[in-house]
Amino acid sequence: METLRKAAQILLGGALFYAGITHLTTSRTEFQAQVPTWLPLDADFVVLASGVVEIILGIALASLQYRRQVGWIVAAFFVAIFPGNISQYINGIDAFGLDTDQARLTRLFFQPLLVLWALWATDIWPKRKSAH
Repeated sequence: METLRKAAQILLGGALFYAGITHLTTSRTEFQAQVPTWLPLDADFVVLASGVVEIILGIALASLQYRRQVGWIVAAFFVAIFPGNISQYINGIDAFGLDTDQARLTRLFFQPLLVLWALWATDIWPKRKSAH
C-alpha cells in the first residue's frame, strides 16, 4: 500500500507541476476565467502566483520529503482555489471546455476528490487498527 501511496503522491505532484507551468504559459487566459470577480487582485497576477505555488507544491510532493506537511498544504491549496471553480459555475464562464452549466457543476465535485487524493497519498489518514 505504501508504494501505491507514494506513486499517487508523485503523480499528483507531476499534475500540479504541469498545471503550474500551464498557468504561466499556454492556459494563462483560461485560468483567468476562474479567478472570482470579487477577489480584489488582478486576475493575471492571481493566475501567475497560483501557477508558481503549484510548481512548488508539485516539486515538494514529488520529492517525497515532509510528506504529511506537504499533504496538508496541498489539501489546503485545493480548498483555497475552490471558490474560483464556484465562481466559474455561478457566473457561467466558459473555460477549459466547460461550456455548459452541467459541465461546470460536475467539475465542482472533483475538487473534494483532489483534497482526498492529497490527504490519502501523503498518508495523513490515520492507520486502521487491525481487528484481533
